[in-house]
Amino acid sequence: MEPVAVTAILIIIAGILAIKISKRKSMYPLLPKRYNFGKRRDTLKKVLEMLDAREAKVLLETGISREGLKNTKGDGASTILFGIWAKQHQAKLYSVDIDPKAVSVANKQIDAMDLTDYVFTHVSDSVAYLKLFDQQVGFLYLDSYDYDKRDKSIQKMSQLHHLNEFKAIESRLKDNCVVLIDDCNLPGGGKGKTVIEYMLKRNWEIVMQEYQVILQKSSIE
Repeated sequence: MEPVAVTAILIIIAGILAIKISKRKSMYPLLPKRYNFGKRRDTLKKVLEMLDAREAKVLLETGISREGLKNTKGDGASTILFGIWAKQHQAKLYSVDIDPKAVSVANKQIDAMDLTDYVFTHVSDSVAYLKLFDQQVGFLYLDSYDYDKRDKSIQKMSQLHHLNEFKAIESRLKDNCVVLIDDCNLPGGGKGKTVIEYMLKRNWEIVMQEYQVILQKSSIE
């Protein structure tokens, strides 16, 4: 093949790759553009902006992200993402999950990303853990109890579990706390249906509603 033809092919390939990268929904500059956060990107970006403005120091997550940055589009890589933010802002992220294997795998990723001084993981039922949590919380992320798109009984149990999580920690949420709930845009109302209904009756308001939902106290401007 002639050198000119090879060069042309390489240019075309480079152009295709550039287009693919440009379509990825990244969290740049927090993370390189190659990581695609898909349907969660916009809500995650908004949350980090809100945490910046509030100078949040205690972040709390239910349902750990076990694959590090390997599945950003599939699960949002929340533990690593918020862990990186915590490291940059001298904050702490506390993550709880009932599955010891999930926590063990996540810990390897946390260690690999040099986040062990900022991310603290716990194996426990999340409701029990939240009842005993004794710090004032600036950010709460609810993403535990797997949701099923077809099984209505599992849907109701997942929704009730997330409501119980919120009730367990409600008294320790700061007035300017940001709450993020995952997997909301799903059949049956998603994980957040019941807890959002509860929160809206208690002076909370929706800031952003997509696949994830962001809420804050309605008195916060």
